[in-house]
Amino acid sequence: MHERKKSSISKKTLSVLCIIFCLILALPSRFELSAKAQSTNVTVAPSQIQAAINNATAGETIFVTPGIYNYSLQVNQTVSLIGEDPNNCFINGTNNQYIVNIEANDVTIQGFTIECTSNLNPTSGIAIFLFGGCTISNDVIEDAQQGINIESSSNNIIANNIIMNNNSTYEGAITLIASSDNLFYGNVVSDNNGGIYMYTASGNTFSGNTFAYNYPLGETMDSNCFYNIFYDNNFLDEFQVRGNSISTKKINNFFDNGVQGNYWSNYEGQNGGNGTGIESYSVAPGNPDNHPLMGEFLSYTATYIGEPYQVSIISNSTISGFAFEVGTETGNEIIQFNVTSVEDTPGFSRIAIPKALMSTSVVVLVGEEETTPTWLSITQNTAFNTLYLTYTSRNQTILIISSETMDLYNQLLAQYDSLNATYYELLSNYTTQFGTLNNETAQLNLLNNETAELNNNYNELLNDYTNLLGNYSQLNVSYQQHLHDENQNLQNVHSLMYIFAAGTAILIVATVYFSKRMYSQPKEPPQKREPVLTQHANSVINKLA
Repeated sequence: MHERKKSSISKKTLSVLCIIFCLILALPSRFELSAKAQSTNVTVAPSQIQAAINNATAGETIFVTPGIYNYSLQVNQTVSLIGEDPNNCFINGTNNQYIVNIEANDVTIQGFTIECTSNLNPTSGIAIFLFGGCTISNDVIEDAQQGINIESSSNNIIANNIIMNNNSTYEGAITLIASSDNLFYGNVVSDNNGGIYMYTASGNTFSGNTFAYNYPLGETMDSNCFYNIFYDNNFLDEFQVRGNSISTKKINNFFDNGVQGNYWSNYEGQNGGNGTGIESYSVAPGNPDNHPLMGEFLSYTATYIGEPYQVSIISNSTISGFAFEVGTETGNEIIQFNVTSVEDTPGFSRIAIPKALMSTSVVVLVGEEETTPTWLSITQNTAFNTLYLTYTSRNQTILIISSETMDLYNQLLAQYDSLNATYYELLSNYTTQFGTLNNETAQLNLLNNETAELNNNYNELLNDYTNLLGNYSQLNVSYQQHLHDENQNLQNVHSLMYIFAAGTAILIVATVYFSKRMYSQPKEPPQKREPVLTQHANSVINKLA
């Protein structure tokens, strides 16, 4: 019975273990398939783009080979659509509403020229309605009414695109309606009827964009646009930013980030010596740019050890030929670019370099002459070192060289300077303490001398006191003797007084007595009374004695 029960338990246990083992084997394969589904990459020809999107799984990346796709696209899956190059990957729309319509979150469109070469004049080059988290980058968007139309969408990134030749008669090449928290960075928006059009849009950021020759509308901020921020942009339009939101309200939008504002082609203020203007630029009443740029803002990518870094330049010169390289023999990091200034106009360049790319140990050459730049302290942007330099020649090549050897030398020099400063501080403290010690020693010697003098005075006083005490003892002895003599004399006086008093009393008594006898008894012959009186007096004296 027990053996059967034990055998039954063993079979059940074995079955359970087998099931668990099978589940363990199954789980990794399921996770692996899921991971593969999220990271699947496919490469298609332009004619297969829509089919690839329709068959894609969430998170798939679709690479597109060069060619022309002559249809409009509907992107209704979370995919990344990557063209090889906008110069050879074209999406030519055939829809009068949109060329690319995004209907999913987290979509990426990159590396295409998006256009319409027919006369359809579609409403939007790229349209995003009710979705967010999308990235539109490194595209050329042209020949529509609106280049990019974003409505009721948030957290999208629109970066490094060229948006041109769009012809909306009311809105802009970038139209932003009821949308917030979108980032527009590094876009060139030019030669459109309008640049930006915003309506009930808030909390959006525009940085590093160029708005040029968008005539006649320029940039328009219509009603209810709040807390949008603009900085490091170039506004080159005849009509800059205008609209109800900035003409009828106070403190609606911000046109600087507290350090840098924007470049305005019609700003006439003076350079504050750091590439920003002294006077603010009034975009509209209550909406100033407090730090307008004195030159156009440009951004370049420097790749170092496989990592891209953004180097920005603000300059009133024309910048060309930007390059970053690492010396093969020296290992020095080198930034090089050319500047072309207007004749008789002093040139300047304000360069922000990532600290991870270059340190502050640099040599700056303007032409063939070494110059010392001014390092600007910008606490709001601690990831960059910002230097400012000026030049007078019209055409120059600027070299910024960062050397590891020089950096090490400067570090050692800084440590030496620090140690030297510490040494001199210690020496100064030693000198001060030594001087204090000397003063205290002199004071101690003076006190010792005064103490010795006081001791001498004390000894003299002690001798005088001893002499006085001896004199006092002698005087006291004399005094006691005198006092004894005085007491003896006093006793003698008292005795004489007693004797005098007694004699006087006796005399009085005798006088009274004899007077009474004289008048009370008959007179006796004189010879008999004298012996009696003499006898009586002798008797009294004997009693007193």
